[in-house]
Amino acid sequence: MLGEVLVESDQRPTEPPVFARTGIRVLGSFESRQAPEKLAELIVDRVKQAAPTGSLVLQAFTPDSPAGNRLADEADALLETVRTRLPKDRLLEETWRAREAGAMLVELCVAPGAVMVGSVPAREALSLSPGGRQRMRRPGDAPSRAAMKLEEALINMPFEPGRGEVCVDLGAAPGGWTQRLVARGARVIAVDTAKLLPELAEHQRVEHVHMSAFDYTPEEPADWLFCDMAWRPLEVAQLLAKWGRRGWATHLVANIKLPMKDKNPILLRVRHILTEDGGWQSLTIRQLYHDRDEVTVTAHRAGTL
Repeated sequence: MLGEVLVESDQRPTEPPVFARTGIRVLGSFESRQAPEKLAELIVDRVKQAAPTGSLVLQAFTPDSPAGNRLADEADALLETVRTRLPKDRLLEETWRAREAGAMLVELCVAPGAVMVGSVPAREALSLSPGGRQRMRRPGDAPSRAAMKLEEALINMPFEPGRGEVCVDLGAAPGGWTQRLVARGARVIAVDTAKLLPELAEHQRVEHVHMSAFDYTPEEPADWLFCDMAWRPLEVAQLLAKWGRRGWATHLVANIKLPMKDKNPILLRVRHILTEDGGWQSLTIRQLYHDRDEVTVTAHRAGTL
């Protein structure tokens, strides 16, 4: 342990950790009592050794703990000091372009008593946000905080629902995810026995199917399947597997609730059901910043990438 909420390992895990927000290869660790200018020199030296060429995305974060959060201003100040010592033509300002540009993500972790610098290729990063804390603003017209979970899930994907694409939203009511999909120009089939917000129920690109998600059968394959139901995780996984197995959707974004204390055995079974029974590929399971006792699943149907 490096400190509260920070964990180190000598080996890289074979699967991305579900409950980790970020993961970096530590290039150096320094005592934080040193002058900021000296710290910046040490950090820049390590960065240049590890990544002598190519584009860089430079970020700073603090551990997500009470003691860590108090160091936010210190982290911002150190970030700016380091930034001035790196060639401007190497710093990529548009973080969202980091993966396609083949950039290296460099993160400064300012923790109580220590400062660490680490890196990871942006294409392999768990998140492109500092420390994996992707803070989303809840839209003023959003019916619930569920909208933030969806926005965070989509911002971490290489693509998202486009204008005119067909999205099925299982367990849609009251419409938090449907609302955000409509805002992107998609056509949404919202499946739920409960009511949607009136403005969504009357929207020309929303079809509300008053039916249980477990009983619904689509008339034609959809581009995207979305699901955020407060239901037993294995039953939800089996439902999503059915959609993959029958080719009813191309892309998947789902939220799986995990209220139990020992979550890992259930996660292993969820992964098996989705991949082995459902045929979903490129599966990711992550607890995002806006998730609570739940995880977000993304996947694609075989042969769609």
